[in-house]
Amino acid sequence: MLIPLTREKLEQLIPLIATSQQYSHYWGKWQDLLNRLLISVVAIVVILIIDLIIGESGQALLLLLGAISGLYWLWCPVYLASTRNSTARRFKYGGFWQGKVVEVYLTEELIGEEETVNKRGELVIVENRERWINVVLVDETGFELEVHAPLKRIHKAITTGQVAQLVVLSNRPDLSAIDKISDAYFPKQNLWLAQYPWLARDVFLEVSRELGNVPKTQYRRKIKRSQF
Repeated sequence: MLIPLTREKLEQLIPLIATSQQYSHYWGKWQDLLNRLLISVVAIVVILIIDLIIGESGQALLLLLGAISGLYWLWCPVYLASTRNSTARRFKYGGFWQGKVVEVYLTEELIGEEETVNKRGELVIVENRERWINVVLVDETGFELEVHAPLKRIHKAITTGQVAQLVVLSNRPDLSAIDKISDAYFPKQNLWLAQYPWLARDVFLEVSRELGNVPKTQYRRKIKRSQF
């Protein structure tokens, strides 16, 4: 099932300014926070040094830069999330899509590499891998999408036959070519599956209650995969 959405509704679903879930996503772990704090401290030290050099001239500008730099650790997640949101908002058209789970499988994804030295003093590259869940969805027309995300315990509740809903984005008015898809929502389980929480979830839940239903037609397989 695919139902076109108005531009106004799309902009509500993918907001310009970061939502709380998006902010939390980019807040990261303690190491990420420490890195941002270090950048703030270094920036303030540099500004203080410049202040000592130039004296009283440019005090107002340096004060503004100092405030911005000192709060970098706090506003950086907002900036990163808002910038990422803008990449999705550039698509002109979108729709509410509903399908059923036809396949669930796990993979190991390479998320980074680190250089280290072994006991013999040799430089080696260590691969950091993470288990991901992959969920294949199909609607009543046979159109297929696949969503992926790092595996969490709550994902054990996802099984074949369940209904999933998401937002699809396109530059074509008839949505005949899907360019991007959002995070997926499983209404019966009240569960989200996402690499990144693209949607304003309170707005999407309203759309889900208004448009969502369980199709009664049979599903046939047709390969079509896309992911943010």
